[in-house]
Amino acid sequence: MPVIIDGKKLAKEIREKLKIECDELKERQIKPKLAVIMVGNDKASQIYVRNKSKACDEIGIAFEEHLLSEYIKQEKLINLIEKLNKDDSIHGILLQSPIPRNLDINEAFKTIAAEKDVDGFNPINVGKLCLNQNTFMPCTPYGIMKMFEAFDIDLTGKDVTIIGRSNIVGKPLVQCCLNKNATVTVCHSKTKDLKEHTKNADVVIVAIGKSKFITADMIKQDSIIIDVGMNRDENGKLTGDVDFENVAKKASYITPVPGGVGPMTIAMLMNNVIKAAKNLN
Repeated sequence: MPVIIDGKKLAKEIREKLKIECDELKERQIKPKLAVIMVGNDKASQIYVRNKSKACDEIGIAFEEHLLSEYIKQEKLINLIEKLNKDDSIHGILLQSPIPRNLDINEAFKTIAAEKDVDGFNPINVGKLCLNQNTFMPCTPYGIMKMFEAFDIDLTGKDVTIIGRSNIVGKPLVQCCLNKNATVTVCHSKTKDLKEHTKNADVVIVAIGKSKFITADMIKQDSIIIDVGMNRDENGKLTGDVDFENVAKKASYITPVPGGVGPMTIAMLMNNVIKAAKNLN
């Protein structure tokens, strides 16, 4: 049987340490604060924002929510971000994605001050990640790297196949793995023979949003499987992008869904807010 990478347990340990750090900051009259902007009423986004609010409460980070109409104009969104940039009481700003298609999310990310960009999507922070400099790492890739660290998984020289090339997970993960001296292959919807890449990989990280997409015949014996997917199967049960039951029989390490990468994403967001509060004071 493989080692199950328990993201829920690891995230809890991280949050406990962050609470101590948050209390120490408050003793110095620094009160960490996160501002979250949500545009429209996407159901999944509402759940994510609620979970972020709960994590803030647990650690002692102040939480400020800005709910905007899906019909808001770009100019008003940018004006709000600029206002939050200037507010010294706010240390972290997060724009919950997705946002309505009529809005330019890249302009919005670019407007968030780099020093308050706790999601790591401002082009300055993206560039720093590429250069392996100290920066805010996007929270899901950061959470995955923390998992590798916690379980003493050294990526040096390993063949890592990443399935998915989103700006939020896939692309930053490439840089994170390269920075740890892995040999990285990126697969996506236009990849000709996906199985050819996955079956030779030491590590497979999948983030495409297709239930049980990765099957046992697609991986090699004793590979490490990281499942970023969050899907509902035909019975409404939460599943990942990996056929966990069968893939687990061949893997050496594997993340479950739920309880794997998800809790780590929120823990690393909290980590970034505390880091921002320290940097800004």
